[in-house]
Amino acid sequence: MQTLEQLRATLPPYPIEVDFPDIRQWKTGNCGIDYVHSFDSGVPGPHVLIMALTHGNEVSGANAVDTLLSSGLRPRQGRLSFAFGNVEAYHRFDPHNIDATRYLDEDMNRVWLPQRLDSTEDSIELCRARQLRPLIDSVDLLLDIHSMHEESPPLMMCGSRAKGLRFAAQLGTPETVIVDAGHPNGRRMRDYGGFNDASSQKNALLVETGQHFSRRSQEVALDVAARFLITTQAVHEQDVARFLTRAKSLHQRFLRVTEPVVADSMNFRFTEDFRGLELIKRAGTLIARDGAREVVTPYDNCVLVQPSLRHLGAGVTVVRLAQIIDVTATHPIL
Repeated sequence: MQTLEQLRATLPPYPIEVDFPDIRQWKTGNCGIDYVHSFDSGVPGPHVLIMALTHGNEVSGANAVDTLLSSGLRPRQGRLSFAFGNVEAYHRFDPHNIDATRYLDEDMNRVWLPQRLDSTEDSIELCRARQLRPLIDSVDLLLDIHSMHEESPPLMMCGSRAKGLRFAAQLGTPETVIVDAGHPNGRRMRDYGGFNDASSQKNALLVETGQHFSRRSQEVALDVAARFLITTQAVHEQDVARFLTRAKSLHQRFLRVTEPVVADSMNFRFTEDFRGLELIKRAGTLIARDGAREVVTPYDNCVLVQPSLRHLGAGVTVVRLAQIIDVTATHPIL
């Protein structure tokens, strides 16, 4: 049986097209948490946060937050914060092993459950999440910037609540919005606390900007961050207009994740070189094998969301299956 390292060596390589910013200049924060900078306008308004590096090798968000901090941006109302998440993993990035520092001990985007944060368990990622928790607890509107293992068009992950879908539609970019409940093996930051409570005014979005190291992904991250700040009215549009480098989507497409496909073993393989957003027209189409188990599409017009084997292991979600949903003025979710 192949090891994960052997499997990764057989997968398509991606060039590193962008620089990795030296974020050590931002280590000493101004609110008691390393790598967190927060600015209060003195005017009533929401607390808005842009988070980068929830995963240590997802550099597009680091570039966006580094750029925004370097610009001297300040809020017009409320409080505006910028944060770098898994900085330990980021500092250990190895260009010769690009998938190894998504995290060090465990995925920091699966630990956002009170019982885990309050537990006596210990890991590098849990420790950092506990440091960030007071900040996250105070946030009203969150943008968590991620990127993807494979080259694929950008995605907005809006969670499973109607308020998240409305927020994504209000932002208007990127073109594809994923309505989803997260992953079976833990809870994401964007689903933590009030963000996932239908009765709360808190709201969160998670953007997947594209392949980790592509120049396009970096452009998407900064453009979406700027549009997020405009949409939340955290800043004046003219303060971030220079970062709006991509046309706003005229017609967004909405996909609802119906189920994850979870690997049982290291023998999981797709039948084709899927990269993401492939539409499989017929139910019952074979898309993967996991040893003797065959994985087939459960319905017509099934869309594959973020297929990848780069972190394959038993219990790991390797793709999610989604249906196209019709979101119109008469749809009850809006």
